[in-house]
Amino acid sequence: MLAAMPDSAPSPVSAGGASPRAGGDACPGTLRLHRADDGALARVRIPGGVLDPGRADALLVAAERFGDGELHLTSRGNVQLRGLGTECGGGLAALLTDAGLLPSAAHERARNIVASPLAGLDGSPSLAGWLAELDRLVCGSPAAAALSGRFLFALDAGGGDVDALGADVTLIAEGPDALLRIGAEDEVFRLPSSDAAPRAALRAAEAFLRAAHGTAAAASQDSGSPQDSGASRDLAPQHSAAWRVKDLPDDVRTELVRSIGATAGPAVHRPRPRPRKAAAPAPGPVGATAAVSVGVPLGRLTPAQWRLLTETARRYGGELRLTPWRGIVVPGPFPRQEAAEALRALAGAGLITTADSPWTGVGACIGHPGCAKSLADVRAEAGAAVAAEAGAAVGPSGRLPVYWSGCERRCGHPHGEWIDVVATPDGHRISHVRGERREPPTTVRNDDPARLAAAVADARA
Repeated sequence: MLAAMPDSAPSPVSAGGASPRAGGDACPGTLRLHRADDGALARVRIPGGVLDPGRADALLVAAERFGDGELHLTSRGNVQLRGLGTECGGGLAALLTDAGLLPSAAHERARNIVASPLAGLDGSPSLAGWLAELDRLVCGSPAAAALSGRFLFALDAGGGDVDALGADVTLIAEGPDALLRIGAEDEVFRLPSSDAAPRAALRAAEAFLRAAHGTAAAASQDSGSPQDSGASRDLAPQHSAAWRVKDLPDDVRTELVRSIGATAGPAVHRPRPRPRKAAAPAPGPVGATAAVSVGVPLGRLTPAQWRLLTETARRYGGELRLTPWRGIVVPGPFPRQEAAEALRALAGAGLITTADSPWTGVGACIGHPGCAKSLADVRAEAGAAVAAEAGAAVGPSGRLPVYWSGCERRCGHPHGEWIDVVATPDGHRISHVRGERREPPTTVRNDDPARLAAAVADARA
């Protein structure tokens, strides 16, 4: 059954601070679909982005049977299916459950876990144990079912790639030890053992829910509204409460971190890394033969591309890793010559296999006509800009990421330093974003597409 969903909240780049939510959590899942102009949309959580070939096959079957056949990668390493029919809900849920992609109906939107995609492949430690245990614990916690679809866990192999994404609860591997970060705090807590890390992460999430519920209860009392009490379902953040750690009032967030630290372990000063434009795995071979890495133009995969990636995984390491940067890593090991052959085949299918591809670092929301709020077909515009750069022989290697948005919501935009291109009623506004700061924008009118492409190229340089 398709559940009609309210509009999602905007995601502008803003100065931090608490931001209580005015409506319910509208994040889609596989049981609660979202209506779009091109049909219903389902978001399938893939913890850590890790898929075996069998589950990858099931996703393609779902896309072709119920949707438009394509698979769309998200900025959290999940998969979206678009163009779904309004009566597909039961069949989709049954297919995904049978494939093991929906282990808990109550937790399907809470399984938001990103992980370093090169963990165990580039000399860093494997995160497979943490990932499996954290997912098991989340699905086994009645309280965790109340986490919003936006709450995010991150598992970092020590290089800072996903630690930089601003998750709500982050585990960081540091040799034999494990560190725990809450939100964007500069202090991390050294856990007593690496084995204790997944349970510590779950306890931190449950503590957040209690803090968010307390904030909602206080707001309700101030307004004279009654509150239920007692059951774990009451831990769900209310309309006036926080969905993420950063949404808590400053004093509540400070007390949350203090209380978690009191039982987690000694504090260590380790500021969260700033997101880097080179954080995504570089396209090409990983460690010569350990894996191959590819980017996906605009995060959109055709059935043929998905089949090729799945067959490549089936032939070699037996796994796909979807990255938070809309790419895919296929672990090996690959015989040296076969790694090059695999990359040639993937490049021939239209995937990004080298850092000097004109598509490297280019992203966009779904835009018009898929989204009613979009003011432009930003995917087509991004493609035109890429073609203009390629025609001018301008190499994008080392350039800033650019993200094209059809409206001010900027759905799926990156973090850190990037070029923000937003469609407006009269044209496009181009800004250089550095974390919470943005440079004065450049505005280009709708009647000058050549100037738009040139302005974007100049901004990225």
